[in-house]
Amino acid sequence: MIREYTKEAFAETFLQSKDKSGAHDEDVLRTAKEVLEDIRLNGDAAVKKYAAKFDGEVPEPWEVSPEERKQAWHEVPQNVISALQKAAENIRRFHAKQLQNSRIMEMNENIISGQLFRPVEKAGIYVPGGTASYPSSVLMNAIPAVLAGVEEVIMATPARNGTKIAPVLSVAADIAGVGTIYKLGGIQAIGALAYGTETIPAVDKMVGPGNAYVAAAKSLVYGTVGIDMIAGPSEVAIIADENANPVYIAADLIAQAEHDERARTFLFTTSQKLINETKAELEKQLVVLPRRDIAEVSIKMQSAAVLVESIDEAFALSNRLAPEHLEIQVENPLLQLSKVKNAGSVFLGENTPEAIGDYYGGPNHILPTSGTARFSSGLSVDDFYKKITYLYYGGKALQQAAPDVMAIAAEEQLAGHAWAVQKRVKG
Repeated sequence: MIREYTKEAFAETFLQSKDKSGAHDEDVLRTAKEVLEDIRLNGDAAVKKYAAKFDGEVPEPWEVSPEERKQAWHEVPQNVISALQKAAENIRRFHAKQLQNSRIMEMNENIISGQLFRPVEKAGIYVPGGTASYPSSVLMNAIPAVLAGVEEVIMATPARNGTKIAPVLSVAADIAGVGTIYKLGGIQAIGALAYGTETIPAVDKMVGPGNAYVAAAKSLVYGTVGIDMIAGPSEVAIIADENANPVYIAADLIAQAEHDERARTFLFTTSQKLINETKAELEKQLVVLPRRDIAEVSIKMQSAAVLVESIDEAFALSNRLAPEHLEIQVENPLLQLSKVKNAGSVFLGENTPEAIGDYYGGPNHILPTSGTARFSSGLSVDDFYKKITYLYYGGKALQQAAPDVMAIAAEEQLAGHAWAVQKRVKG
């Protein structure tokens, strides 16, 4: 089931820098470019054409009506609504601590400098849909935007059978504070939100995961709009010592593997016994898993169990991998937290499965994948801010700075820069 690798073989197989999102596949990019250009030039007509081509039907109208949104509350079980409300409160409380205030960096009679924090005006959130529904993604995308003060939060998600979105997505959107919902998916949704059409407004920032076509489209519209990240297959790495519970570890590996056949699952442990017991547990638990076919392919093709000599060695491998999710199932896991250099989000102890983070705990579940946690972070309130600096110099401060500024300008052979200062200090 799960393959065993030496440290060297693991590094050669999984630590090579490769695009895993599918966003740079030539055929995927070609399709995305064609669709986006058509939407840019032809607006609604092109969106309708591709909705019919890719989804089979064109929702009429695209916008989810107030009546549909109200009706959705009667179609979702009360226990699910309650769970989403509690999850939203946890997410809101965690992300509220990320709020920023404009600040003055320096102030005296001659110099004032500072930074303004301003939210983007319109944010678009993309939520995968159609065959499956992910209300947790609605909460994770929208709540940080609303907290940041974004004036207009617009959601796009595919309709089921071309008619209605899943009611639970509508309810989640209401809980999170989404203003407008469009029944659109795939490249056509990304294009509509990026360029705007006769009926759909263009946004300033676009966030949310999707398939390879969505990822490619987001990469192509970057620059016209801001984006959060290009997401690849989901992944989890588990660092475990000899006291870890193989039942829990197998369950967590399966929870990740059932996402997608390309999902990646890794176990780094100091115990061969734990590896053997985890393998047995995987076989046992997969038998009753509804998404067994998907999880089995993922575990057979995209997983690894690596026996290491020490927990420090496990952290060294994990930091090179920079996993989206990192579980630390060792004795006194909080004492090991300082060893984490690269990870999207960390889950400490045997009672903190990654599923808690996916749905409920508070930290965002939209996280960097494919090693990009080496240089990027999960979605946060910060993603919806623009940071605008400002500067004031009085006459005395300019006189003092002028020689240095003109010297640097002369070195860079930019005479106009020097003149702009010189004209002020010498009349």
